[in-house]
This record gives sequence, C-alpha cells and structure tokens, in this order.
Amino acid sequence: MPPPDAALAAARIRQYFETLSPAALDRLDTIYTEDAAFKDPFNEVRGTAAIRAIFAHMYAALDEPAFTVTAVLAEGDQVFLAWDFRFRLRRFDTATPQCIRGASHLRLAADGRIRDHRDYWDAAEELYEKLPLLGGLMRWLKRRARQ
Repeated sequence: MPPPDAALAAARIRQYFETLSPAALDRLDTIYTEDAAFKDPFNEVRGTAAIRAIFAHMYAALDEPAFTVTAVLAEGDQVFLAWDFRFRLRRFDTATPQCIRGASHLRLAADGRIRDHRDYWDAAEELYEKLPLLGGLMRWLKRRARQ
C-alpha cells in the first residue's frame, strides 16, 4: 500500500477531535486502527476499546471538554497537532474554566488512520498546580527546584 496522504488524514483527524462528542466515540474505528497505541501522562493502552474508555471517562469526569487544534504539521506517515483542551472540573473548582495546552504526535497506518498516538503535556503545570492542596504543594516544589 502507498503511504497515506498525511495532509488529508490530518484534516480529517483535526475535524474529528474538534467536534468530538460522546456520540462521536461510535466512529472511533474510522480514526484509529483496531490495534492502535495511545499514551498520555496518565494512560498507556492499546486497541480502540481501551482508547474509547479513556475518552468516555473524560466525558464522565469533566464538564464541557473540547479540543481546539492550534497548529498542524503533516509529513509522510506522521502528523503533529498542537492543541488547547478546555473543560470545567466536576469536583473542586467547578466554576473556573480550565485549559491544558499540549500536543499529539500521531503515526498513521497506510489507510490514514492513527496507529500510534502520543500526547505531550505538562501534568504538573497544566493540572496538578490548579487543584486544591496538591496545587500548593506543586507550586512550592517548583519554587524549591528553581533555587
């Protein structure tokens, strides 16, 4: 099979993530291969069922989760997406909108679906520092590390 058209695949993947919803999880197999790998700061799984469970948990744990892709690079069988992930916590500070800035490195199968998905974002800065009690500890540790 010829290599995928990375730019075309990137546009399709971007549209999927920017319109992601619980109903869209039924179309996950159009975006990921059956044996796709997924890794982020909290998870490392393989297969669409496990990837679906991560996204389903996101909808169960957060209010109004949404991705906005801010940059796309596509070449060969690889796609890089920079993104903002906005949401509200269901516990702790439920009123304040949150934003995590991160990036995804995607490797594509020959059919243009994702075979390997790796998310990069700083869990300490983007999440832990915003939580009560733990946030204070994380900020203190950060200050101590700089001294």
